[in-house]
Amino acid sequence: MSRIGRKILPMPKGVTLSQKPGSVSVKGPKGELSKSVPAGITIKTEADKIQVLRADDSRENRSKHGLVRAHLANMVKGVTDGWTRELEINGVGYRAEVTGDAMTMALGYSHPIVFKLPKGVSAKVEKNRIMLTSADRDLVGQTAAKVRELRPPEPYKGKGVKYMEEVIKRKVGKAGATSSSG
Repeated sequence: MSRIGRKILPMPKGVTLSQKPGSVSVKGPKGELSKSVPAGITIKTEADKIQVLRADDSRENRSKHGLVRAHLANMVKGVTDGWTRELEINGVGYRAEVTGDAMTMALGYSHPIVFKLPKGVSAKVEKNRIMLTSADRDLVGQTAAKVRELRPPEPYKGKGVKYMEEVIKRKVGKAGATSSSG
């Protein structure tokens, strides 16, 4: 049996869970999220607890049991605390600024890059750090990946956009004319 799927999920105060056939939605102080629930998986709520159950022990239902519980836990955490992803910009003249629902970045190209933030994601820039915040974990992760893709970090000088926890393996540059000919 799925170890993650068996865990009972506590429902914090101020969070409501509503179900329709084939989908579940969670509403809280930071917003509302909804996701589809595959056939064979049911969600049972009691007072302040959420339990994910499966219809039988078929391979398909076992594989989806833990997945649905993990998605539900991410949704509950998202509507209560929210999800944050931090990026770091490294390079001379590399910078970013947020104006409304767009982020303008100078990343060493001949032109500034205007990145439109998706609905539900907010950004904040402090010096060379970009903080993306959203209630939806998938959306904030996908947005961070798209921003990083604009100028991925290069291995020689480390210039580019990287995740805060990411470690770039540095390479040594050219050796030059240090070899002796003879």
